[in-house]
Amino acid sequence: MPMYVPPAPSAALRSVLAALGSPTAAVRGVRSRTAAYGTLRPELPLPVHVLTGITRADGPPSPRLTGWRFLLRGNDRAVGTAEARLTADGWAFSHFGEGPYVRSTETALRHAEALPTPYQPRLLSVPELYMLTLWLHSDATADPAGGTLLPADLLMPLAPAPPGIAASVPHRVGALLPLLTHRLVPSPLLQTPV
Repeated sequence: MPMYVPPAPSAALRSVLAALGSPTAAVRGVRSRTAAYGTLRPELPLPVHVLTGITRADGPPSPRLTGWRFLLRGNDRAVGTAEARLTADGWAFSHFGEGPYVRSTETALRHAEALPTPYQPRLLSVPELYMLTLWLHSDATADPAGGTLLPADLLMPLAPAPPGIAASVPHRVGALLPLLTHRLVPSPLLQTPV
C-alpha cells in the first residue's frame, strides 16, 4: 500500500538546498560525498517529532514537531541526511547527518510500503533512550505537524535500537510505549536507600 509522504514546508526544503550549495558544505563533508556519489538530492522529507516525558503519570506523552529530515540521495542510494529546524524566524538548515540511521530509515520505509494499510511516515525520537523510530501515523491525511499518537499507529524502531527492542519490526503504540516506560522507570531493587 502506498504511503502518504507529506510535502515539507517549502522554506525547509529551500534551507536544505541552500546548505547543499554552500561553500561551507565542504567543511561538513558534503563535497566528498558529492564527489563519490554525484549530485546529492534531498528526497523523502519526514517530519521529526520528539517524544519526552514518557514516564509521566498525567496521561500519554505528546510528541512535538522539531524539524524535517530529508534523505540525501546520490547514485540511486541514500548516503546521508539533511535536517531543517523550526526557529523563531522560520525554517532554517540545522545539520547534515550520516551513520546507521540512514540505511535503517530506508529499510523501515521499504517494510512500511509492504503493509496493507496506508500510513503517513514520520520520525519519532525518544531521546531518553537514544532511540529513533519510524512512526507510521494511521491518519494518512493528518497535518504532519500534529503530534498525537493514535492507537492504530505503528512504531518501527530503527537500528541500532536499544537492547531488547527489535529494530525494523512494527509495534502498535499501545504495545511499545509501556515497554519503553518500563525501561525508564528505575527498578526498586536498584534504588539506593536514603
